[in-house]
Amino acid sequence: MTRLQLFGLAAAAVLLAGNANATGDKANGRTLIYTCNGCHGIPGTNNAYPQYPVPKIAGQNAQYIINALHEYKSGDRTHPTMMAQAQSLSDQEIEDIAAYLSSISPK
Repeated sequence: MTRLQLFGLAAAAVLLAGNANATGDKANGRTLIYTCNGCHGIPGTNNAYPQYPVPKIAGQNAQYIINALHEYKSGDRTHPTMMAQAQSLSDQEIEDIAAYLSSISPK
């Protein structure tokens, strides 16, 4: 297979996975994100050091949120605050958070 064909297959898989709905409980997810709002919910929020913008997560693709939280939980992504937050979440809580965040419109 050529690189272009592999890229096409990968892109199709991402699009199909992105359209899948999170199976979590949105109401519970809304409750769980109270700590997320401290950084991700404040317009113009940046980290003190190193300086970089904090991504907004409202309206983000559910599968992206699920993958990111699992990667922080496993240590595949390394950000001390996010690793600590993710390690405190169960798989179901991650699904709940993803269901809620993916259901709301970004501001």
